[in-house]
Order: sequence, then C-alpha cells, then structure tokens
Amino acid sequence: MTQTIYLVDDDEAIRHSASFMLRHSGYTVKTFRDGVHFLENVEADETGCILLDMRMPGLDGLAVQAELKKRGIRMPVIILTGHGDVAVAVSAMKAGAIEFLEKPYEKKALLKAIDTAFERLSTRSGDARLKAAASARIAKLTARERDVLNHLVEGLTNKAIAETLSISPRTVEIHRANLMEKLEAENLSTALRLAFLADIGRPVGPDIR
Repeated sequence: MTQTIYLVDDDEAIRHSASFMLRHSGYTVKTFRDGVHFLENVEADETGCILLDMRMPGLDGLAVQAELKKRGIRMPVIILTGHGDVAVAVSAMKAGAIEFLEKPYEKKALLKAIDTAFERLSTRSGDARLKAAASARIAKLTARERDVLNHLVEGLTNKAIAETLSISPRTVEIHRANLMEKLEAENLSTALRLAFLADIGRPVGPDIR
C-alpha cells in the first residue's frame, strides 16, 4: 500500500514539480491550491503526511494547522517556507509541525523529512524513548549554549539573542554552531524538535510523535 502525501501550495509550478518527483519516489500525491481547498476536501480519518506552504492567500499555514487541530486531524505536517523566518518556523513547530523546509528545498532533504514523518506515525508509542534521547543530547550543552537554544526556541534571531545576552553576534554564531554539533542537528528544524521533545518550549498543537 502506497503512502499518501497531501501537498498544499498556492504555487502551481511547485505543485507540479514536487508531485511529479514524489510520485516517481513511490508516493501517492494529492495536491491542493490553497488551505481552504485542502480543508474542504480532507477527511478526519485519512492518513498520510501533509506538505504545507506557510504563505498562502486566504488561510496561511498556521491557520490551517489550527483548523486541523480543531478537527482532530493528527497527520504529520511538514512546513514549506520561502522566507527563512525563524519566528515563523518556531510558531509552526509549536503548532505541531515536525519539520520545516526552506524553498528551494533539495529532493534529499524533502524525502528525509517525509520518511521522518511516516516513522513518527508508526512509532507513537516511543515517546519516552525519544524524549530521553533528546534530553541526553541537551544535557551535553554548556550553560551559554543552553541560553542560546532557549532563545532560538523563542524565535529570536542571532542579533536579538546577542542583544539579550549582552554578547556579540559572532559569539552567538559560535555557540549556535557548537550546540548544533552537540545535538547532532543538521538544521534549525532538527534542533527545535529536540528542544520540544526535551520539554523546552513544548509544542501546543497535535502531537504526532
């Protein structure tokens, strides 16, 4: 049985190219031109993974996430954003998204995120194990690295963190690079997810872990 991807993006070119690539990777793909169209057609008992554009007319990604929560639809959500906005990414993950990808995203990164999403669906009972693993990584951080991570969870930029901690932006960059290495995080999305698992800024949306 093939796994289903729900691709919600107002960019027709992206819907076409991404759905083509995903179908050739073995997935069933259903595309939707915006959040309203998606919510009109999705059913509560459907299963799969949602690729959700953050910036759309009508309802943005956060509004769609809120409606999914309201309806009790717990499919994993991967946020697609072309804005590289840390605050937006944090908000999306606090609302329950498991990953965010910056456009233009690489095929490898997209497929890895989707694999992670479906793994979460099949291992919801592993919450304690996932939390323990995340906490063990967080414990490796120095006090200052933990401070930087806390502020990243709040959605602050490097510059804002520097001002808050009264250190230079370059020092923040160094601490951020070190904490990413200790957390074995390839990107900010992974670091945020580990922080949430360890109860740092726990997401308030539907938990699909």
